[in-house]
Amino acid sequence: MEKTYYKAIFAAGCFWHVQEVFDKVSGVIATVVGYAGGEGVPSYDNAEALNYAEAIKISFDPRITTYSELLEFFWKAHDPTSLNSQGADVGRRYRSTIFFRSEKQKNQALASREAAQKRFSRPIVTEITPEKNFYPAEEEHQKYFEKNVKHFCGL
Repeated sequence: MEKTYYKAIFAAGCFWHVQEVFDKVSGVIATVVGYAGGEGVPSYDNAEALNYAEAIKISFDPRITTYSELLEFFWKAHDPTSLNSQGADVGRRYRSTIFFRSEKQKNQALASREAAQKRFSRPIVTEITPEKNFYPAEEEHQKYFEKNVKHFCGL
């Protein structure tokens, strides 16, 4: 019997960090960093100009982890009250967005945002929008921390 994997797409600031977080989640089968939500063909250099967010596409096994559980990791992996920035990364490419793939994902994302809001004193600014134009990032951005761990010490 062939296994069925589901997909989720999130944007939560720099995709390097987000991939590092989700690669450690039980049930996550694969992750790909890329650009989502813009128009045209993006690259690292033009993503902001084309209105893309740095995003991650997650393949997961729903028998091990659920979309709702992934949403919980999403809320903890970044500051969803920070508009178009995460830490030193500033710009619309670093916005917080949940790109839903179905009405079920949309409804789960909306309910999750409402529940998460209770944990924050400032309003959550995370966008919840239909999946649009996901392009994988260049190879040097895939698994960036794994490839460049010697350059980072505070993970």
